[in-house]
Amino acid sequence: MATDSDNGAFMDKFLLQPDSSDNQLPLHALTFAVKDIFDVDGHVTGFGNPDWARTHPAATSTAPTVLAILRAGATCVGKTVMDEMAYSINGENKHYGTPRNPSAPDRVPGGSSSGSAVAVGAGLVDFCLGTDTGGSVRVPASYCGIFGFRPSHDVISSSGVIPMAQSFDTVGWFARDHELLNRVGRVLLQFPQVDPIRPSPSQLIIAEDCFQLSTTPGNQIVEGLVKSVEMLFGGHLIKYANLGNYVKGKVPSLKSFVSKINAEEQEYNIPSLAALSSAMRLLQRYEFKNNHGEWVKAIKPDLGPGISERVYEALEATDENIDVCRSVKTEIRAALTELLGDFGVLAIPTVPGPPPKLQTPASTLEVFRARAFSLLSIAGVSGFCQVSIPLGKYDNLPVSVSLVAKHGSDGFLLNLVETIYQTLREQIGLSTE
Repeated sequence: MATDSDNGAFMDKFLLQPDSSDNQLPLHALTFAVKDIFDVDGHVTGFGNPDWARTHPAATSTAPTVLAILRAGATCVGKTVMDEMAYSINGENKHYGTPRNPSAPDRVPGGSSSGSAVAVGAGLVDFCLGTDTGGSVRVPASYCGIFGFRPSHDVISSSGVIPMAQSFDTVGWFARDHELLNRVGRVLLQFPQVDPIRPSPSQLIIAEDCFQLSTTPGNQIVEGLVKSVEMLFGGHLIKYANLGNYVKGKVPSLKSFVSKINAEEQEYNIPSLAALSSAMRLLQRYEFKNNHGEWVKAIKPDLGPGISERVYEALEATDENIDVCRSVKTEIRAALTELLGDFGVLAIPTVPGPPPKLQTPASTLEVFRARAFSLLSIAGVSGFCQVSIPLGKYDNLPVSVSLVAKHGSDGFLLNLVETIYQTLREQIGLSTE
């Protein structure tokens, strides 16, 4: 159970020793924890809710991703708190408490992989495993001031992981430094630890309209990115794009969703990305219902505010427009593949601003959430890989930027972060305190 001594990050503490003590293994002598959505043999997978834990037996096997990390030499020290049924990006859990954000203690840690991000950010473990469906690694990584990686969809096994919505579910991970982020990624992706060839990016596309959604110093971040790329690769790689207009012209199946965006949201959001987010959430609700609807109806679990409403809204989902949502997925992947090419990178804000204060009413966060899901749906719906990179603090709150690369370019993106990070931090020049 979560305690103050561990920032409220842990659900369950135990020791799973690595298969070998060979000091040549890539993760030798490192510690990690896993979100309470991964099966660990002999332990109940609690899915963030006591009614779920009460009505499910202990796992009889361990998720392959956890086994891969153990085989690479790391020790698992426990399971971390998560938002109930993975249905929130906030990080607040009414049953088990809210893990304390080490980077901003009066702010939410982000969810649903809240405890995993907090455990890494507070230095309780070297790295953590989480999952990301709609943003559940990227958001807490940004809020807690650490690295978070959402891999390309379906490139890492999700066997032994409770599904949320399979069209979007990914196994992601957190680390405090870029080198370890890469090492963990290479184990999970089954890549060699040393890459003999490291291609340079062919272009860096800055999504100007996306940075205009952000309340953090977008200009300072963009300027730092531009200077870093100029220094490392040459200024000819820099391009600017209005991503909303590009998506609007290239994803015809979004039309029916755009028409439903109200006038007020069109003012504070990017209509085509808001529509992309709507398509994602519709398919997410439909798949969530197929996965867990019968259990919810039978057990009537005690669910926290916000999550309860989302779960019961999902139970009303039908298959209407589901084929359109799947067409949107196919079209957005093709459109962004065409935009980026093999080694192009898209720069966007991870989230539209600093982490909200604890216990902020949901109604106050409506605009923030809408903008957040517009940004998060870019990689979410396309299935592209995305890394959230910590940049320091602005007004004493953590700031990040995200880089997105095409599906299957995970190794390239991890290497790029290693190459660019130090220069990027120096050029942006935010506080590290």
